Amino acid sequence: MKVRVLHLITRLDLGGAQQNTLACVERHDRERFEVALLAGSGGELDDQALAIPDARVDLVPWLRHPIAPLHDLAAVPRLALTLRRLRVDVVHTHSSKAGILGRVGAWLAGVPCIVHTVHGWSFNDEQSLAARSLYVALERLAARLTDRLLVVSESDRRRGTTLRIGKPDRYRVVRSGIDASLYRAPSRPRELVRRELGFGPDDVVVGTLACLKPQKAPLDFVEAARLARARDPRLRFFIAGDGPERKAVEARIAAAGLPDHVKLLGWRRDAADLLHAMDLFLLTSRFEGLPRAVLQAMAAGVAVIATEVDGIPEVVREGETGVLVPPARPEIAARRVVELGADPVLRARLAACARARLGAEYDLARMVRQLEREYLDLVSLRASRAHARSLAS
Repeated sequence: MKVRVLHLITRLDLGGAQQNTLACVERHDRERFEVALLAGSGGELDDQALAIPDARVDLVPWLRHPIAPLHDLAAVPRLALTLRRLRVDVVHTHSSKAGILGRVGAWLAGVPCIVHTVHGWSFNDEQSLAARSLYVALERLAARLTDRLLVVSESDRRRGTTLRIGKPDRYRVVRSGIDASLYRAPSRPRELVRRELGFGPDDVVVGTLACLKPQKAPLDFVEAARLARARDPRLRFFIAGDGPERKAVEARIAAAGLPDHVKLLGWRRDAADLLHAMDLFLLTSRFEGLPRAVLQAMAAGVAVIATEVDGIPEVVREGETGVLVPPARPEIAARRVVELGADPVLRARLAACARARLGAEYDLARMVRQLEREYLDLVSLRASRAHARSLAS
């Protein structure tokens, strides 16, 4: 009999956790698993989800991404009813809000096996002490209902166990993998893409793939661009992504006099083409799990500058596979951008080493197989325990 697995996420925006979730739904072995997806409607990736063959996909309006306590509380019994009706064996939740609401709903529905992936904890050092304490408490509560806590970095495992979120033996590190072959070559010539973006052949182009949310610190990106351009006017910048910080970012770009030099592209599906149009990839995140965009840049052969937060140093090693800078210090990021922008030999060396080191540990197929082993182990363990109880009664 096939194992029935349902993945749950609040909304399918164009981000790492969402792409990770869709990759699982698309690639699970249909010989062993019946696959379903439950997500809030209105995301950039809804069409991709609905096009997945041999999977049940439900996009519902009552699962919302923004935090709204009363609405979120009302969503829990609806989740429980939905999951009870679908009679799944495993619920796998992704992202912070879906992780809390979904695990409570799955527990109320009596789902046998509950799995959660931490794509980055719901709490961080940018929050107030009260907010951070609340989120830690919620994560502890949800962890009590969880059979497996999957983390994408050792950093997240250490943080979770240090804060007594769940039992240590329930943790597993499962890297957020990519299909590196998708990024090794662009679909269009590099110079054509650069020209379409308004960049010339002599420009040094610095880009990022990131949503415009506080987590990614897009205002730090703009400030780094301002400071770097003051030292090297050949530098040009772009951000591919969108989000609630867009107006603030546009205002900062205008105030800095950079509208011709820092471009906001909005959501884009041509990640490989954009990566190959860059000379440098810059990520200014304040907190992370393990950003897939960094892995994509490494696969594309682009030198990476990224903040030294959470799981990033586990893949970006200073002076070896990239450059690390402290978070919230755009002046330091700017200095490193100027240094690498002026040194194409160093950029090429870092990029080549990063591409060579991006091995099986970060492979998408390996990630999916790891998840499937966890599901099967949990289902087998539940069945063994149920059999033991029946013999004892």
